Amino acid sequence: MAIEVEKSLFGHCIFAFVLNKDLPENQAQLIQETLEEHGGTAIRFNEDIDLRVVTHIISYTSDFPEYNQARLQMIPVVKPPWVMQSILKQKEASIRPYTPDPKLIFSDVNLSCADIPIGDKDAIIGAVLAMGGMESSSLMKVTTHICALTIDHPKCQQALEKNLKCKIVLPHWFDDCLKLGKRIDEKPYLLPDPEIFRVNPEANLPFPTNEDIIGASSPHPVNLPLPTDSPVRRLAVFRKRKVMVSQDLQLSSRTRKVIEDLIEGGGGSMTTSVHNADIYVCHWREGRDYVFASRAGIDVGNLSWLYHLITNNEWTSPTRRLLHYPLPKEAIPGFRDLRITLSNYGGEARTYLENLITAAGAEFTKSMKPDNTHLITARKNSEKCQAAEEWNIEMINHLWIEESYAKCEVQKISDPRYTTFPPRTNLGEIIGQTQFDPKVLETKYFSRDPTPSPGDPKPLKRPVMHEKDRNASSRKSNGDVAMGGRDAETAKVVEKKKAGRRTSSRSSLGQVTTPAPNRRISAGKENDTPSSTGSRSAKEKAVSRLHGLAPDIALYEKEKKRKGPIWGGERAANKVDKERSAERSSSPAQKYEEDAEFSDEEDHNPKRQRVGPPPVEMRLLVTGYKGWLGNALKEDSDKKKMRELGVLVTQEPKLCTHLAAPNLVRTKKFLCALASGPIVISTDFIDTCAKHKKGDFPKAGDFVLKDVAKEKEFGVKLKDVVARAKANNRCLLRRVPIYVTKDVPNGADTYKEIIEANGGTFGIYTGKPTIKKVNPEDDEGPAEPVYLISGQKPDEKKLWPKFVTEAREGNMVPRIVDQEWLLDVALSQQQKWSDRYLIEKK
Repeated sequence: MAIEVEKSLFGHCIFAFVLNKDLPENQAQLIQETLEEHGGTAIRFNEDIDLRVVTHIISYTSDFPEYNQARLQMIPVVKPPWVMQSILKQKEASIRPYTPDPKLIFSDVNLSCADIPIGDKDAIIGAVLAMGGMESSSLMKVTTHICALTIDHPKCQQALEKNLKCKIVLPHWFDDCLKLGKRIDEKPYLLPDPEIFRVNPEANLPFPTNEDIIGASSPHPVNLPLPTDSPVRRLAVFRKRKVMVSQDLQLSSRTRKVIEDLIEGGGGSMTTSVHNADIYVCHWREGRDYVFASRAGIDVGNLSWLYHLITNNEWTSPTRRLLHYPLPKEAIPGFRDLRITLSNYGGEARTYLENLITAAGAEFTKSMKPDNTHLITARKNSEKCQAAEEWNIEMINHLWIEESYAKCEVQKISDPRYTTFPPRTNLGEIIGQTQFDPKVLETKYFSRDPTPSPGDPKPLKRPVMHEKDRNASSRKSNGDVAMGGRDAETAKVVEKKKAGRRTSSRSSLGQVTTPAPNRRISAGKENDTPSSTGSRSAKEKAVSRLHGLAPDIALYEKEKKRKGPIWGGERAANKVDKERSAERSSSPAQKYEEDAEFSDEEDHNPKRQRVGPPPVEMRLLVTGYKGWLGNALKEDSDKKKMRELGVLVTQEPKLCTHLAAPNLVRTKKFLCALASGPIVISTDFIDTCAKHKKGDFPKAGDFVLKDVAKEKEFGVKLKDVVARAKANNRCLLRRVPIYVTKDVPNGADTYKEIIEANGGTFGIYTGKPTIKKVNPEDDEGPAEPVYLISGQKPDEKKLWPKFVTEAREGNMVPRIVDQEWLLDVALSQQQKWSDRYLIEKK
């Protein structure tokens, strides 16, 4: 009898598996055999999940295409441990503790409380249950956390004696998790010796690593991640999918060909029509194709998302990571005038936040000045944090910028979630967990159907649209009528009329919009009875009206093909009002300067009339030019003349395309800009531009910098250096920890910019413990070097023995050098080492 019960445990269940790196096929195969032993049935791996058939989905993640639809149909999605727990209980275990829903932050927590006050105990238990966890009054094998103030309680002693795999944490951990709405690491809160009480909150913390932003830190990927294991790589993620790549990505023919080969080699195909596509890849959140794809339920992502799919060969939703979704063309409301800087974020997390700030439309600044408006920090401890309090600058964590970008509007800083900083936690560990809400995107960017084109093919029927049509009758009309008086529902009626098919009034009720009543009401009637939505006359009127509007639609499409903007309407009126207000509030000279300042942004919007300088063809960074020293008038005059020729002088090394210098120098500007691999030209180019007339643009190729003497002195070839810089892509010193002393010659900030421009990790060494102690047996790989750039002052020499000891305890090779090592590495764009750089050899 017991055997029959075991075999019938999953007798009514049909399971589907979502395979990924956490649930590989061999592990899923074992789980499948266990399910079949207890009467369950599993569909084949790597097949699309048919929600009409399956009763359960086993997955470690909620990031798969059918997840949202499964939730709507109340199909349980559970983690693999649910299976064993059900077998142990001889009945199906509760679903909630095993859900992969990221919003339920305590889903795998099984709590037992010890010596904490009754009020706190009830509050913590309630929060854990609400966030997907479980609670038990007694200590069990499945208990994962014990909440206690000390380890003197019998539960804690029992857990230690039996060596149970449960964590004894302070109630502060639950409090901080609930304040943030995210689950942080328990380590600083673990008894018997919690770090939050033992260590100074201001002590240094290493930058945490975070897998959520790997491959999603930039919306502008530079290189396509080509396969390294074999010349041919089959990508199952594109199987049976049609992919459309938008023209706004401006891909080279070679890159496009590589992408096509990878997709077609994996069983997918390319298409040039969004009506036939399953995946649409674009850069901006605008255009007819973007709106149509979004409303039709097609997966819409940017190039970074496409590269992520290619790299990992694993499906992920483009709304799962913020920088995997197309960018807004205009700044998010409220961000345009903000100046934001960062603190306590490093590596990939810092790059991610820099790009997120820029994508939102705010200005990112590396250094902080009194005119900054916001400081985003992972901890409330740094020189920037102290300055922010003195200068009254808003100080928040990264959740503010992430949720503002995800919700497409600036969030209120008064929310305590954005001003919570746990004492011994770097919030970089929870970065990248915020996701888009599809309803918000729909409201902001594609609430209406795109304007129909006479040449549009009949779109494919998609499951998501079936669901949308089925629920349409339960929602109020929100004015989703396209230009020309035709909406999606009316178009369906027209297609049915053309095909000669008759439908009953009941079936057409959810598809035909109720016609508006006649505004002319006779004087003898108080009310005008509306016509039936299913009446034959209403359909005939709709068809005749659409036929009458066909010439207008054709004329509209003809006007769309004209070169230049379409003028008139509200946009024209708004521009006239802006010009009048600008003339009243500013002088002509000031207006010209404003046009020059913002011309770089205007180039990205082809719909806006260009009345100012020509498009920017070259972004030039100038260093060491003596012609502008002490002569501000000449500098302003030369910059204006170059701007009229399409040359924009910039101070941002990361953005420059050309670098002008009188000779090969090792200035901060030169070395920071060199990391981007720009074309290096002579400052003679500036003098030539000053003499040329408008429209007569000198060729930069005629002014390539040649300095044989300096090349020989520094032991480099400039041509080879630029080639290496392009290949390095600002990552020459990636994951290389470099510290400097406070009193280092030329100032620590000088070296900070050079190090960070080349992707290195910068820190100021003051003698306080900075490097984490590591047992050589636990460390993977050989010991890596760590650098300290120092001068010869007595105070600096005192730090050397501490640095050496600390580095060796961290299983690292200490190298104390002077600035020559960094300058040589940055100038040659290659990592080099020789004992002659050691400061003790000087």
